[in-house]
Amino acid sequence: MHSVTRRDALKAFGAAALSAGSGMTLEAKSSAAADLGYPPESGAQLKVLRWKRFVQGDEDVWLSNSRKFTEQTGVPVQVESVNVEDLRPKGAMAASVGVGPDIMVGAPDMPQLYPDKCVDLTDLANHLGQKYGGWYDVCRRYCTLDGRWVSLTIAVVPFCVVYRQSMVNAAGFRDIPRDLPGFLGLCQALKARGTPAGLCLGNSSGDTNWCCWLLWSHGASLVDENNRVTINSKQTIAALDYARALYPTFAPGTLAWLDPSNNKAFLSGEISLTWNPISIYYVAKNSTESALKAIAADIQHARLPIGPVGRPTELHGLLATWIFKYTKYPNAAREYLRFMLEREQFDAWEQASLGFMAGPLQAYESHPIWTSDPKITPFRDGPRTSLYRGYPGKVGHASAACTSDFVIENMVAEAASGQLTPQEAVAKAEQRARRYYKA
Repeated sequence: MHSVTRRDALKAFGAAALSAGSGMTLEAKSSAAADLGYPPESGAQLKVLRWKRFVQGDEDVWLSNSRKFTEQTGVPVQVESVNVEDLRPKGAMAASVGVGPDIMVGAPDMPQLYPDKCVDLTDLANHLGQKYGGWYDVCRRYCTLDGRWVSLTIAVVPFCVVYRQSMVNAAGFRDIPRDLPGFLGLCQALKARGTPAGLCLGNSSGDTNWCCWLLWSHGASLVDENNRVTINSKQTIAALDYARALYPTFAPGTLAWLDPSNNKAFLSGEISLTWNPISIYYVAKNSTESALKAIAADIQHARLPIGPVGRPTELHGLLATWIFKYTKYPNAAREYLRFMLEREQFDAWEQASLGFMAGPLQAYESHPIWTSDPKITPFRDGPRTSLYRGYPGKVGHASAACTSDFVIENMVAEAASGQLTPQEAVAKAEQRARRYYKA
């Protein structure tokens, strides 16, 4: 747990700030937010619960920006970081009992499970959108309900195919094929050479996003535009048949992998290809170990292949942030979110994370990080091109519940591994989905 306290601010400003901090007026605390009407409440203090970092720069700059917020407003901020898998139950408990963090940072559809427990952020969302070129479509879909913003996207976490160039070349390929048969052929060749691929098939919060790509690339989906369950289709069967052919090319153990698992397998040399954010490259590039430096030099990134639908169908990660209604300090919480999403703070965060945290507002697409290294550039378009959980239907409680219950991921894992036939896996997924979509 990290605490950014009033004492930190006073040390920065010296003895003069001590007297000012104890009796600071609301206007002085947050003159920058005056146009939004978010001067923090007298005596305000905030608790923030967020995920434990995957790249060190993310956490370092988040804490640094939080200290800046305290220095400028006098509001102490306590930041707690937990494993990403623990965020859903902690968020649900806080919403249920009305006690816990003032602000959460977590999976994008978590607030859709308890939208009536979240502070309305519509005014703030509109202000930031107008100032910074608008929100990406995926951000708007995840964070709104009936026209009301129940959360804000704090960052998009773009994914790419991460691969070892030398191993792909040794398997007889120049790069990642753009079609599904070619991609399968590459993975089969990698396996034959003892340098297998590895895509996560456990109940992970992000690295199983490729399972949605698998369905959508074949023209399949869990629901249609009207939220009618449509998973039981010939397109889904075709997608699962492809997964059954792909799975034998994976390294052992992928059925139990969580988000950190493929990172460790790639950096230890167990796999040559996976689907991941830039965190693998970040760790290798910033390591002092010669072996990891060599891996960084060999890493390349690419988009997933395009299936029969003829267009990209990727699902990227997204981090939402929201304020619980039980907070005693809603103005201070709003001002904290505004501050963290303003360009001065966000640019530093995006830079330090090497693009792991991509901007949810379109103006941030011009950040120089995206052209600073050609290995980073493929991640730039993730926010613009990403589809969303529940596509092509409406994001809401049902889609969020299916995500929490890993309906799509379990179906793919069970069919790919042979635990169930594709037909059995589809029927099971359909039954589970209908419980949530009430159809």
